Amino acid sequence: MSRVYNFSAGPSMLPLEVLETAAKEMCEFGATGQSVMEMSHRSKEYDAIIKETEANLREIMNIPENYEVLFLQGGASSQFAMVPLNLMNKSGKADFVVTGQWANKAYKEAARYGEAKVVASSADKTYSYIPKLDKATFTPDADYFHICMNNTIYGTRFTELPDTGNVPLVADISSCILSEPIDVSKFGVLYAGAQKNLAPAGLTIVIIRKDLIGNAKDITPTMFNYATHADNGSMFNTPPCYTIYVAGLVLKWIKKLGGLPKIKEINEKKAKILYDFLDNSKMFKGTVEKADRSLMNVPFVTGNEELDAKFVAEAKKAGFVNLKGHRSVGGMRASIYNAMPVEGVEKLVEFMANFEKENG
Repeated sequence: MSRVYNFSAGPSMLPLEVLETAAKEMCEFGATGQSVMEMSHRSKEYDAIIKETEANLREIMNIPENYEVLFLQGGASSQFAMVPLNLMNKSGKADFVVTGQWANKAYKEAARYGEAKVVASSADKTYSYIPKLDKATFTPDADYFHICMNNTIYGTRFTELPDTGNVPLVADISSCILSEPIDVSKFGVLYAGAQKNLAPAGLTIVIIRKDLIGNAKDITPTMFNYATHADNGSMFNTPPCYTIYVAGLVLKWIKKLGGLPKIKEINEKKAKILYDFLDNSKMFKGTVEKADRSLMNVPFVTGNEELDAKFVAEAKKAGFVNLKGHRSVGGMRASIYNAMPVEGVEKLVEFMANFEKENG
């Protein structure tokens, strides 16, 4: 078997140990005589899988009891509508910090259902930094305040949360979920597409404070009402069964490693290796202000589009794949999620150093 180092921003690589377990259990899970892919979501066997997955997520993230965990579908993009449909129910107002493409899409979608306000944006410098926030500009009676905690395309992250007072803080954590400890109690809603750091594509996780459920707008479709899923244990319709099962395997892998404190330590080590190289390279340059650099997504450029293309092509031949930057920004991007081993980043840096010598 020959596996490449996959730096894709999502769907991304999964831990080899998880893939091997899934492969071993593909045709028969336990002594059930069937694959999880074939299992009824109403069966006692599957009920045990989804309940264990939720219990492990609650334990690892230290999710308080007054929060619901929902296993949904539709990607994080569906949450751009679900959040305002469920939360824009008092003043009809919401604040947004626009730090990238996904945050901007969340803002634009919310503007269809109420009064959406951009309190800060980093669009002026191609989203290469997290803007400083002035609490005086916040809407005091907003129904919620939205941020994208880690920006997959542009490689920035919030290192300090905005103080929103009694206004529920809502965060898209698609590309940083489970990458480090997070205080769930500081948020009203956390949501994430699982395909970047937790599971294959198809699962969206929503962690929502219970008092924010049950007041959806009258126009809200049944499937977009959080109460529909909270009242039915994420079983109102058939959930993404197999993806939830794989997420459960990943959560067991995280627990085995030592939980989120250990995961954070490893992620900081990987990021430091890559950022230190970029800071000392004469050819490659990072594109993000140092104070706001992501632990998960590292964009960089040479300043020459032809050289960028040559690097991506040669890297692929050498076993480093999906390093091409997002089409909206170009250059390169290395997504170094939890499943990327330290060795993968070390070898990438070694390859980059050799490429610089040969093409400098």
